[in-house]
Amino acid sequence: MGSELVRPDPFRWLWYAVGGRLPGRYRDWVLHDTTTRTWIWRHAARSSVLLVPLCSVWLLLPGPLGLRLPLVLLAALVGYFYSFAYIEESIEHRLAKNGYPRGTGKRVRAEAKAELEKDVLQRYVARYRQ
Repeated sequence: MGSELVRPDPFRWLWYAVGGRLPGRYRDWVLHDTTTRTWIWRHAARSSVLLVPLCSVWLLLPGPLGLRLPLVLLAALVGYFYSFAYIEESIEHRLAKNGYPRGTGKRVRAEAKAELEKDVLQRYVARYRQ
């Protein structure tokens, strides 16, 4: 990712969050979004874009609040459960939609983790194994 990242505007980000493909100039940003250190939190934010409106509608349904609140809580829990159960597949699909080969996200995150662990190991050896 040698070039400067071009972030999408809020409307394009919403489109991206609901599963839309972004124009090519955002390609590097999509890779960054799905592989950066905070990729899981970013996935949670994108999942929330889909779940919050749905849960809000259920909260506004007629009926006792004591019934609507558990319904909304259960819907949110199930939604987030499935969102995170298939997080790797979702990320790879999102990257493929934006022009990356399958497996790119997992590979880039693994490389970053290996680099981080290499630095940690070097500090450990320097400190405790001299």
